[in-house]
Amino acid sequence: MSIVTVQLGQCGNQIGFEVFDALLSDSHSSQGLCCKRENEAYQASCKERFFSEEEKGVPIARAVLVDMEPKVINQTLAKAAQSGRWKYGQHACFCQKQGSGNNWAYGYSVHGPRHEESIMNLIRKEVEKCDSFSGFFIIMSMAGGTGSGIGAFVTQNLQDQYSNSLKMNQIIWPYGTGEVIVQNYNSILTLSHLYRSSDALLVHENDAVHKICAKLMNIKQISFSDINQVLAHQLGSVFQPTYSAESSFHYRRNPLGDLMEHLVPHPEFKMLSIRNVPHMSENSLAYSTFTWAGLLKHLRQMLISNARMEEGMSHHTQPNFSWGLTMLPRLVLNPWFQEFKTSLANMVKPHLYKNLEGFKDPALYTSWLVPVNAFNVWKTQRAFSKYEKSAVLVSNSQFLVKPLDMIVGKAWNMFASKAYIHQYTKFGIEEEDFLDSFTSLEQVVASYCNL
Repeated sequence: MSIVTVQLGQCGNQIGFEVFDALLSDSHSSQGLCCKRENEAYQASCKERFFSEEEKGVPIARAVLVDMEPKVINQTLAKAAQSGRWKYGQHACFCQKQGSGNNWAYGYSVHGPRHEESIMNLIRKEVEKCDSFSGFFIIMSMAGGTGSGIGAFVTQNLQDQYSNSLKMNQIIWPYGTGEVIVQNYNSILTLSHLYRSSDALLVHENDAVHKICAKLMNIKQISFSDINQVLAHQLGSVFQPTYSAESSFHYRRNPLGDLMEHLVPHPEFKMLSIRNVPHMSENSLAYSTFTWAGLLKHLRQMLISNARMEEGMSHHTQPNFSWGLTMLPRLVLNPWFQEFKTSLANMVKPHLYKNLEGFKDPALYTSWLVPVNAFNVWKTQRAFSKYEKSAVLVSNSQFLVKPLDMIVGKAWNMFASKAYIHQYTKFGIEEEDFLDSFTSLEQVVASYCNL
């Protein structure tokens, strides 16, 4: 079944390009190849999900590109065409001459309604090209105006017009030190609206990915391109074709549906994280060897200690017992946040099936789900990208309680002093809308704390 990707804003379009490029590069990679028949089935499954064919045999990404400024979209279209391996559709993009000024309200209340018909028509045409349609993969940031504001507006429209189709939003969590002065406002408005209209939120934190680039990839001067390539590797490894639960010879037809079924057992809990092992530079890879036991042990400890990478993770944190916590007061530095984070559901995908009993430990999970329902394994014979051995973990857990609590707290402090509120009210976002967002996200924090 096919997935239509919607790339929104500068961030969404740049990451979207890297994801498509990583997926196609992997499907034609000489690494991890199996027999010819197996490899052809793998390539066909990847193309069916994310690409359609043109008459000259060049795959076309099943994507719609949206931005309120033309520069990034033009660059993205050119890079894809220049690769010679794939490209975007000729009429699959929408851009204007005026951005959203990092203002969520302008993107949501002005650009969204003004261009709704044009954007939704592009999406409809892309959906109609699919023989069998699974759902939408929406890539956007939280901190700016176009990706966050228009992203929330478009997702809401997709929910209204395609209520039976799945919607997964991949969102970029802003740097803690700040990229935009009003990023906390933009973030809480984005999250609260997506929580009502999206089926799952796949979250990447810029700070965590930056550390992977610095400490594991050994990149000295880190660019957004470097960060986007790490993100694309993680996302690509999740959407890499895997065998269906019924057969070791047929690939999953509906990966979005399977992800939702396995990882989002309740609509109150829809925040997902990704962890990969290993991550390293090309130069280091040539001198490194891995064992499955070592990789999976590290991946499990990353889950337990709430670490995004193996370097620097705590080896002392262990799941000892059920915490039975009630809602915590807002104490960002509460020591509980440094302890074990309970999981609601986990999915592990090693490219070869290995012993994964450690992920079935009942102590990892909330008391109201048994591990047989909370843990799933996706199997594939192919390593992803350049790694001989690799594994990915997608988790629904308490991992985001602290960052969410912090961003809500910062936004509340600004709101209490009425800072910058006028920039939102003049575009139709009232103080009541902010209060609704605070209430919604406080409930999300409370629900995850009570796992």
